Amino acid sequence: MRRIGRFAAAVVCVGGLALATACGSTSTSSQAHKSGSSSSAGKSGKITKVGMAYDVGGRGDQSFNDSAARGLDKAKSQYGFTVSEQSAQNGETDAIREQRLEQLAAGGYNPVIAIGYTYAPALGKVAKKYPNTEFAIVDDSTVQLKNVADLMFTEQQSSYLVGMAAALTTKTNKVGFIGGVDNALIHKFDAGFTAGVHHINPKITVIKKYLSEPPDTSGYANPTGGKNTANGMLSQGADVIYSAAGSSGTGAIQAVHAAGKGKWAIGVDSDQYQQKALAADKSSILTSALKNVDSAVYLFLKSVQDGKPLSGTQRFNLTNNGVGYATSGNFLTSAVQTKLKAAEQDIISGKITVPTTP
Repeated sequence: MRRIGRFAAAVVCVGGLALATACGSTSTSSQAHKSGSSSSAGKSGKITKVGMAYDVGGRGDQSFNDSAARGLDKAKSQYGFTVSEQSAQNGETDAIREQRLEQLAAGGYNPVIAIGYTYAPALGKVAKKYPNTEFAIVDDSTVQLKNVADLMFTEQQSSYLVGMAAALTTKTNKVGFIGGVDNALIHKFDAGFTAGVHHINPKITVIKKYLSEPPDTSGYANPTGGKNTANGMLSQGADVIYSAAGSSGTGAIQAVHAAGKGKWAIGVDSDQYQQKALAADKSSILTSALKNVDSAVYLFLKSVQDGKPLSGTQRFNLTNNGVGYATSGNFLTSAVQTKLKAAEQDIISGKITVPTTP
């Protein structure tokens, strides 16, 4: 199995980010901890307790959150720390997210990692109250504090490459894009995918559908909605469908597989061909747009363990292998891969600038 886009060790500091939502257990707030007193790790290194707040869908979503979980698991196996994992629910307020993060920080969990842009307002408040706790947040929302690492990704670049793959694979000249939530983050996936498709053939129709509107984040955790939307696109003639919708994308993949030979799904964030829960459907997964959150989470935890915590914007892109595409199913022909590799180099060199808005 090959994966294109595994992380290089280099991390480039740039400018600003954040993203977060959660899933899992709840931590018990300790009355013995005062604001700013958390010190289980930080500058001294040697992590003992890590708090992880997942996005909607949580561990087990076969996509975004599971990628973060892999990075956590790798670090845990190496360093042997205790973990508290928490889960966001659809419709949560910022106050609930703030309470969750504060319980972790007050309970001595250090560092605390938030997975998903919806945690940004809450994290900004909690990180100020706990300046001795190291925090990280994944995705497009900037928390500009010294004790916060903003782990940002150029999702539009990997989406562009799988858009090219879709255009080089379609027989009907109709492809589909399913977005979880109609917001700026998912617009990057949409814009990149559409640009990649039209780079190959501007006459190809891209059928688009978003599953929910902000502040409703249910589009990230609605497999039935993903399945129904994919079926609608298939009925309109789409034969390749890309979903950037968290666990909702599993429903879309299942629908594509049920439609039979010649229909293809494109996964997102994780290499979905490798997900055990999708084993029955993997023969229909053409490729996946990789967002290597696992490596970013691991690198952040390693930096804290080493006593040199990352902070500020850490940008992960094609240049440092932070994003990419998967070839584990061997469904992309050598001719297609040659074109994708050439485009990848053109993006890295600046010859191709991938748009971030549709």
